[in-house]
Amino acid sequence: MTHQFPSLSPEQKKELSDIAQKIVAPGKGILAADESTGTMAKRLQKINVENTEENRRCYRDILFSSGTDMTNSVGGVIFFHETLYQKADSGKLFPQVIKDKGIVVGIKVDKGTAGLNGTDGETTTQGLDGLSE
Repeated sequence: MTHQFPSLSPEQKKELSDIAQKIVAPGKGILAADESTGTMAKRLQKINVENTEENRRCYRDILFSSGTDMTNSVGGVIFFHETLYQKADSGKLFPQVIKDKGIVVGIKVDKGTAGLNGTDGETTTQGLDGLSE
């Protein structure tokens, strides 16, 4: 079975390997900060805070502006789409804030799950089929 995507060049393979090694360096892990608007609503509701874009931005600013503890323990951060365009109080976009700490930035690409036809309750991930666009 063949696929429609070309194989990676040696340079691309090295770049991908370097990124992966940076994310999982000893003592480091991935911060999943990819909460959807709905998930953020639930979190903010628990502390009686209105679910607005500004309040979500403030939450993320607190999370991403932590000091060296984050730099010492986080190798990669997964963002929700909205986060890519939000700015820290410093005026920098959040992806740049994270990159400036030497941490790899990623983005959540799936759009949840949907039922898989012809199965008994199995699901499949939505959103991956349009990644190449």
